[in-house]
Amino acid sequence: MDMFRELWAFMRVRKKWWLGPILVTMLLLSALIVLTQGSAVAPFIYALF
Repeated sequence: MDMFRELWAFMRVRKKWWLGPILVTMLLLSALIVLTQGSAVAPFIYALF
């Protein structure tokens, strides 16, 4: 959790707001891959990429 606080402080101080959508997208895609890893939907998810 400390890493997220430091990242938020970095973005706030240095005005790097464009990093926010990139990080959110990466987190959502990684969660999608992890959650569908063992399911029958996995071949269809991997076909998207």
